[in-house]
Amino acid sequence: MKDIDKKSLTLKTINKSNVWDIQENDVFRMLEVAEKDSDIRENIKHYIDIIKSAFEVEEIKIDRPEIIKKYEARGFQIGTMPVDESQKVKIGIKKRPILRVTDLTYENIRHISATKLLEVIDRNFGGGWDSLSQSIQDIIQSGFDISTTTLPKDRLHKVGGMYEKKVADGFEVLEISKGAWIEAIFAKLKPETEKPRLKFGTDDSRKYDSDDDDDEDLPDIDEKYDDDDEDLPDIDEKYDNDDDDDAFDEDKLTEESYRTTIEENPEDLDLTAEDVADDDEY
Repeated sequence: MKDIDKKSLTLKTINKSNVWDIQENDVFRMLEVAEKDSDIRENIKHYIDIIKSAFEVEEIKIDRPEIIKKYEARGFQIGTMPVDESQKVKIGIKKRPILRVTDLTYENIRHISATKLLEVIDRNFGGGWDSLSQSIQDIIQSGFDISTTTLPKDRLHKVGGMYEKKVADGFEVLEISKGAWIEAIFAKLKPETEKPRLKFGTDDSRKYDSDDDDDEDLPDIDEKYDDDDEDLPDIDEKYDNDDDDDAFDEDKLTEESYRTTIEENPEDLDLTAEDVADDDEY
């Protein structure tokens, strides 16, 4: 389970994940601060909605001792919540228990221990890991490393086997009997990793962007480059000078570079008008 400084959390910093790390007395401590902070009072409904994701919150409309005792018997802690500068309401708050696999969520899965997780799985009719729905397995594996094995009773605790290695590596184990076999479910909380954050560099191409009102102050880019053209070298002349050294010799290419495999006298290859039939003959 995550270790946090609960006192560092406030109504403005809680979310649907870290709210699982606090208890009822922490909630009332936060609500006391709200009495002096007008911004929190104005948005109290938003903060209560976050608190309700991990706590049962009920307004006590009948403030009598016998009614209060009934709420306390159900596990509620009683306190007040500011509504405005001059008004408060009495409420009861109780942490939502995680008893069944259906109580597990992506928000609370990292806020329970491996031992607590295996207790919850064991309550699922003793069906083992495969009895859990795929959605529940995905939630569990988002926060825990899970391994399973099913072996005969006399082989499960074999020296040097998987069971011994997993326990030595810090895994908690749940054993579920299945006749002469036992399914072992190993669970270990995953180490928390930092999510990568994208860093965007400065886009130099936007340095000329501005509102339309400022366009008159920008330099005329076309004129700027027109003025600089006089300083640029004459590209045509540069390449004309280089071509003098490596001039293309068409005759040399024709006579020396090309070869043919036809072994005939060039005079025999000449065509005359006599050798070509008129089109009319076709």
